[in-house]
Amino acid sequence: MLQYPRLCLIENSPSSSLMQVLIVDDSKLALMALKGLLTNAGYDVITADNGRDALNILKENSIRVVISDWEMPVMNGIELCRAVRNEIFTGYIYFLLLTGHNTIEEMVEGLQAGADDFVAKPYKAEEVLARLRAGERILSMETRDVAIFALAKLAESRDSDTGAHLERTQHYCRVLAQQLTTVEKFRNQIDPEFIRLVFQTAPLHDIGKVGIPDAILLKPGRLDPAEFEVMKQHPTIAEKTLSECLDRFPGTVFLQIARDIAGAHHEKWDGTGYPRGLKGDDIPLCGRIMAVADVYDALLTKRVYKPAFSHEEAKNIIVEGRGKHFDPDCVGAFLAREEQFINICEKFAEKAEKEE
Repeated sequence: MLQYPRLCLIENSPSSSLMQVLIVDDSKLALMALKGLLTNAGYDVITADNGRDALNILKENSIRVVISDWEMPVMNGIELCRAVRNEIFTGYIYFLLLTGHNTIEEMVEGLQAGADDFVAKPYKAEEVLARLRAGERILSMETRDVAIFALAKLAESRDSDTGAHLERTQHYCRVLAQQLTTVEKFRNQIDPEFIRLVFQTAPLHDIGKVGIPDAILLKPGRLDPAEFEVMKQHPTIAEKTLSECLDRFPGTVFLQIARDIAGAHHEKWDGTGYPRGLKGDDIPLCGRIMAVADVYDALLTKRVYKPAFSHEEAKNIIVEGRGKHFDPDCVGAFLAREEQFINICEKFAEKAEKEE
């Protein structure tokens, strides 16, 4: 039998000698075989025979990796994956689908649900372990993600009205990116890594506001034209800063995505946005995604100069901006996933109430 080195938990995981993996499969034989493989490789394995029980286990334990069969009773693998992505967990859960569904359409369905990777049946032990370790490497980057989020929160702390804006918008962005995988022209642009990077770097979209004077940033009311021109500098400030980071660390993809989100999320599809007046597909895709998420959240948030809009009011404004302010495909993705937008907003509201 092949022997594999024992693997320790990644940073930021609960104190333990082994990393926990949840395996979900309605076949007892499949569960036993996969559990044996992973236990021998040095993992602490928990099992469930349906998606509903698996979701409850995830809510009660700090498990970071799920390997799930696609076809199961009660709640199948795709349904479980969607449910996991709709929940608010403290850390990212890496989701690996074990499946005989190998067509492009089925893979797109898995990506749309939020799956990170796939293993085709019948699987080879080496492939399962290799993909699992790839997932561990991705999760190990959360140290970087914590630093990113801390910087974003520091910038956000200067504006007392934003609430959980960073958290909500990053979840909105992930939902939009997942839905766009169903659009043919984006299939070569959007993969699991793109979705993860958009989610992880979205909180940096307004980091340029650290360079805006308090008198303007914290003004209790609408900005006058001259003040608004100063405020409009924040995407340029962020883009310049992140570009300098890229010069120091060239080829760093997460910095590229962060720069494009921060620099382009106020551009408009018809070319009337800022800071450069980019138009249509010249606007980076991640910036077009962020534009919808950012405006939606701003509309639903109460400000000193406006009340909080309802979902329907915000929806109508976004639909009216289709082809003008927003990429039509991004608006289509928003309409296809509007229930998830509502759920995300409600869940963060519930979270805030519990913390008060």
